[in-house]
Amino acid sequence: MKSLPNYTEAKNTLSTVEKIGQFFMPAAFINDTEEEIRALEDLIRNQGVGGICFFHSRASAATNFEGKKEVLRNEQSFDTLKSLIKRYQSASKYPLFIAIDAEWGLAMRVENTPQYPYAITLGAFTGNEELIYEVGKKIAQDCLAAGIHWNLSPVVDINNNPNNPVIGYRSFGDDREQVTQKALAYIKGTESVGVLTSIKHFPGHGDTSVDSHLGIPVIDKSKKELLENELYPFQKIISEGVDAVMVGHLSLPALANGSDTPASISREICTDFLRGELHFKGVVISDALNMHAVSKIYPVPGELEWLAFNAGNDILCFAEHVKEGIETIAINSTAKQLEETFERVWKLKVKAMGNPFWKGFGELSDSSKLNKEIATESITLYHGTETDIKSFRKKDFCTLTLKRSQENASKEDILSFLEEAKQETKQEKNILLLVTPPKVKPANQFGFFQEEIDFINAMLEEKNVVLYHFGNPYSLKLFDVKKSVATVLVYQDFTEFQDVATEHFLGKIKAHGKLPVSLT
Repeated sequence: MKSLPNYTEAKNTLSTVEKIGQFFMPAAFINDTEEEIRALEDLIRNQGVGGICFFHSRASAATNFEGKKEVLRNEQSFDTLKSLIKRYQSASKYPLFIAIDAEWGLAMRVENTPQYPYAITLGAFTGNEELIYEVGKKIAQDCLAAGIHWNLSPVVDINNNPNNPVIGYRSFGDDREQVTQKALAYIKGTESVGVLTSIKHFPGHGDTSVDSHLGIPVIDKSKKELLENELYPFQKIISEGVDAVMVGHLSLPALANGSDTPASISREICTDFLRGELHFKGVVISDALNMHAVSKIYPVPGELEWLAFNAGNDILCFAEHVKEGIETIAINSTAKQLEETFERVWKLKVKAMGNPFWKGFGELSDSSKLNKEIATESITLYHGTETDIKSFRKKDFCTLTLKRSQENASKEDILSFLEEAKQETKQEKNILLLVTPPKVKPANQFGFFQEEIDFINAMLEEKNVVLYHFGNPYSLKLFDVKKSVATVLVYQDFTEFQDVATEHFLGKIKAHGKLPVSLT
């Protein structure tokens, strides 16, 4: 890797335009074509951008959040990622920041890499934050193995809206203390091997029912209410020290003198409030600037980039108009703005490039043992009792598994399977029902067809059912689980979680987890 000058040297060496280039972090895609790869190399070479943020593919980026385009698998994604990082670093005059969203591991963006549990799963147990520390540490080790300096996580939004379409399972829960403590454990684990973090989505994206990838959520609460809840984790973590804060595309008029301007381009929120009132001294990074909440409102190339910078963002993530953005910022900004931002960005880059653990991890982590421990800690008896399950075990029962064997199974095939299941269980009175929701996100009823929901609810009504649920617990809102003999939340469908569910059903372990959110 090329050497990086210290801040004093860089301050006196880089031109104004080169300094502005350091504020830009355009997207890089693992599955780009050679033509697209060369275009990004040219952008790095000609515009001197400071970093890149990796996504899987253009079809799976932010504006395709609900999967409107087909996303193709690439079994060699990790090797491709490492190769691309080397290419892009070679094209840059100064070392690039390499960032990625790896909230639950590189698997969030990269196939065939370790996946750790979602934040909501980590929110289901208390008193063992060492496991969350280890999650942060292992994900950070995988980042280093790839050549990544910066994990843009954790999410510290308090998910106090069950209908939230975009946070949900990405949040540690709906209790401000739990969210704060678990986020701190994750951050400390990440920092233990020198990888940077960024808490998000400031000022708090939990209580929204609008997806900011597609529109602007508005949180119309008083400043007092926000300080007592949404802002609480940000305040506490900032006071402990954190590398960066990512600002979201959501409107909070109470923090912006009544304006509905999105926080990401609001100077009142990014500068006056975050830096002024909360005394944050680190780097402020925007949420992806291609998200429709803002990109559709400011279509003129360079305009959005300037507004985000002028608001107080130091790094412009997923900026789509780099050249025009650099030119607009150069024309409109003050020397003081530029130097203060450059100092924050460059000093963070020096910290990242000087990581003593940088060459210590060449292999990906083994997630199995840790995932098994988390599965054991998090499994939750949501309805019924251990005694109810013990009594059920002594009866004659049949086991029915409802899980899509193929991700793109046709509705015809699914309904055909349902019809077979109806016939096979018609004479059965006791059913051990294992359900894995097709999707982790709530859009379109978590991927369930209405016929599947009706079938499960009819079974709950007519049979003695013990239900084990392997997915986002918010999908339980679709079912009348109070009519079950017992309902157990397993949260993930990993092999380790399936094994723990089996152990629980057989009475070998007890469920000590607690649902970290309200379903009402």
